[in-house]
Amino acid sequence: MILGDLVSRLDLRVFTPGLALDRPVLGGYAGDLLSDVIGHGRKGDLWLTIQVHPNVVAVAVLKELAGLVLVNGRVPAPETVGQAARENVPLLGTSLTAFELAGRLHGMGVKGS
Repeated sequence: MILGDLVSRLDLRVFTPGLALDRPVLGGYAGDLLSDVIGHGRKGDLWLTIQVHPNVVAVAVLKELAGLVLVNGRVPAPETVGQAARENVPLLGTSLTAFELAGRLHGMGVKGS
């Protein structure tokens, strides 16, 4: 599955316009504890989280994630958007809960790590 397809099909908000959304999504990970994502997230995963601070971008870069989705209608801090743009990390959002979004992603063929 390609990230841009998920953005369209799930009506995800793009906080980092101008970044390419043609990267493959190889799996998914839902979690809010950064150390847990560092320990268990995999390259190409789409990360679902409520965290809005710049450290999420650092974790996404470290783990080579496909992108980040802020759930529950969360809006990223301005410095997070800037960091994501500089690091080429697609930063997305949805009003859905992590549970609901994970279920929809799974139904679309995106499996967990």
